[in-house]
Amino acid sequence: MIAVVYSGSKSAFWRISKEDHTAVQCTIPGINPFFNDQKQILHLLNNEITLINYAEQIKKIYVFAEGASHIDAQSLLEETLQIFFKNSKIIVKNDLFGAAIAACEHKNGIVCILGSGANCAYFDGKKLEKNCFGLGYLLGDEGSANYLGKMLLKNYLEDKLPKDLKHIFENKYHLDRALILERIYKKPNPQNYLSHFFDFYVENKKHQFIQCQIDLAFEKYFSIYLIPTLKLHPNEEVHFVGTVAGTFEENIHLIAEKHNINITSIKREPINNLLAYYSN
Repeated sequence: MIAVVYSGSKSAFWRISKEDHTAVQCTIPGINPFFNDQKQILHLLNNEITLINYAEQIKKIYVFAEGASHIDAQSLLEETLQIFFKNSKIIVKNDLFGAAIAACEHKNGIVCILGSGANCAYFDGKKLEKNCFGLGYLLGDEGSANYLGKMLLKNYLEDKLPKDLKHIFENKYHLDRALILERIYKKPNPQNYLSHFFDFYVENKKHQFIQCQIDLAFEKYFSIYLIPTLKLHPNEEVHFVGTVAGTFEENIHLIAEKHNINITSIKREPINNLLAYYSN
């Protein structure tokens, strides 16, 4: 029995492959070793009955997590999971590598993440090329869910939302300036707080202002991440992975056409591809 995990900062998707080739699945809050310590991660695991029930039966776990780019973070996550899954061999890599496997398998290509965070890299079929991205929600993540959340809150606080959209926002969230600033600057995990406003974009995606904001964010992603990577690796296939990309697939294709870029695939949830790949 094996398990595959794909985790952003907001959600961690689990798939467990049973001996009869059926899969068990669950979703828990995101596991990011850059933000979550051992105690917090174990607390998340112990709150999910599915993981408790299968903990002793799983023999190997492949984990692809945001924040697991460096060896120290990978070691922390491996050691923590080993406490809970005592009979398992744990293999930890970052979420970008998982996205590359899900999108390309053993083929080369450019992999773009647009989920709770943002990243991009060239994949040669075995390893990712080093890049200057992955700067997180404060210095990067343009186009991601937390970046869109930041845009929404900034527009609200600066009174730039259209009146009808402002009314919907206030009825949904009941926030004011003091509450927003306190939550972002004084409470833990502000990146998750920002990401949860992505739902507002989904619920109001037909509004012209929302469409404009989405396009602005994606244009920024293309200019910072994808276009520079394509200049280094022209004519490579381009793959997008993540909830934001999957939700606003049409917007991505339109912006890509504008820049004469062909998008090979967009996968909203890479976890199923990862399970199929490692099960085989």
